[in-house]
Amino acid sequence: MPSGNRTPDEELSDIAVHEARIVVTKDRDFVVSFWLRRVPPKLLLISTGNIANEALSRLITANLGALESAFLKHDFVELGATTITIHT
Repeated sequence: MPSGNRTPDEELSDIAVHEARIVVTKDRDFVVSFWLRRVPPKLLLISTGNIANEALSRLITANLGALESAFLKHDFVELGATTITIHT
């Protein structure tokens, strides 16, 4: 990312559209954009609350297979500390 952590949401969404990527975020602004405009086209919302990066990495790694399967059929998935929620 040219602007790193300061990259605007709209630019991240544009990149996701053009490169067929999943936006991974804790930012609920992306949820609003997804429901209103379906942008970004694929969204993984992290809803763990405050969590250390190492713990988050372990959580994602432990659930990677389930997340991959979820995104084969769904566009909006939420990863909590103990659950995966499919939003339809």
